[in-house]
Amino acid sequence: MYKTVKITVDRPKGSCHPRYPDLYYPVNYGYVDGVTAPDGEEQDVYILGVDEPLEEFVGEIIAVIHRENDIEDKWVAVPKGMTLTADEIIKQTYFQEKYFKTTVILL
Repeated sequence: MYKTVKITVDRPKGSCHPRYPDLYYPVNYGYVDGVTAPDGEEQDVYILGVDEPLEEFVGEIIAVIHRENDIEDKWVAVPKGMTLTADEIIKQTYFQEKYFKTTVILL
């Protein structure tokens, strides 16, 4: 059974990173309010399996992207009942994860 979380989307699908305008988000990306990550900010989450830009999302955490060369891991959320393989997660998050040494941990 996966954990269900509410995610505030601060980088909707189709937007660019606020500090790195060349970094385009082909997926929704946000954070879980009230869950603090090791960097002192809210826990970041990729939202996969949704084709339109979102403002918020309630979904299931199915994986963790462990960054070996960064302080913070990223969570992966999908609509309830959806599953993805590690390879599918890697392909969809590569736009940003290509800058890190990562391992996908399926839950």
